[in-house]
Amino acid sequence: MSESPSTLVIGGTGMTGSRVVTRLRAHAATVRIATRSAAGGGRELVRFDWSEPETYAPAVMDVDRIYLIAPPGIVDPVPQVAKLLEIAVRAGTRRVVVLSSSALPDSDSGPGALAPLIRTTVPEWAVLRPSWFMQNFAGQLASGIRERAEIVTATGDGRIGFVDAADIAAVAARALLDPTPHNADHVITGPAALSYAEAAGMISAATGRVLRHRQVSTTEMAARFAEMGLPPDYAAFLAGLDDKIRQGAEDRVTTTVAAVTGSPARSFAEFVDTHRMAFVP
Repeated sequence: MSESPSTLVIGGTGMTGSRVVTRLRAHAATVRIATRSAAGGGRELVRFDWSEPETYAPAVMDVDRIYLIAPPGIVDPVPQVAKLLEIAVRAGTRRVVVLSSSALPDSDSGPGALAPLIRTTVPEWAVLRPSWFMQNFAGQLASGIRERAEIVTATGDGRIGFVDAADIAAVAARALLDPTPHNADHVITGPAALSYAEAAGMISAATGRVLRHRQVSTTEMAARFAEMGLPPDYAAFLAGLDDKIRQGAEDRVTTTVAAVTGSPARSFAEFVDTHRMAFVP
């Protein structure tokens, strides 16, 4: 490994990627940000588009580490990711940290096949398996909270160890920069598992608004995702994850954030207090 590693951050302007970039810069690491539009962005930005394989080689040139987020909205991202990794390893990349999910066990195909691919393709790796992001409440769920005072899911009373994206980025930065490769799967959660009804109650207490969790069927949830513009197969996949939550698949907490970074994971109450204004009209 070089003394000043060069890291390509795919999705470097997104929710976790932008935070990973900030962390890497704080440690004086050399950073290259992959984005579909690099025009006028300076030397740190490099054009990269999963749908354009000709952008892969220039993006990974002289890069020894990659923070990898798979192509969005695709049920089977393995062909594209495998092609990128083939090019990257041939160009000298040694370490890859991939953002996966706590809801994706290893499998032979689909998103669950990414982790086995990473482990067998690059010599140094880490698979990040975060639970659901706290930022979803201030992002995709925020309009429903503000306009209708409701959160709609097919999760029933299932609990989730909601985690702050900043804590995911902190773990990612350590996995990218630590001298010794982690070569491990990191299941990343916040300090408590909450149902959406419990989360709604905490937001209600912080804002003084009565917020409810409206439960719908998995079929209705898939239709709602499709109405948002997601491909039907991906919409069905996401709704299926809600059903797994309802069955208890995400009802757990881990100490990964503290163990890897030395700092405790942020609580949902802290997140709500910071983003209180995102939940009011």
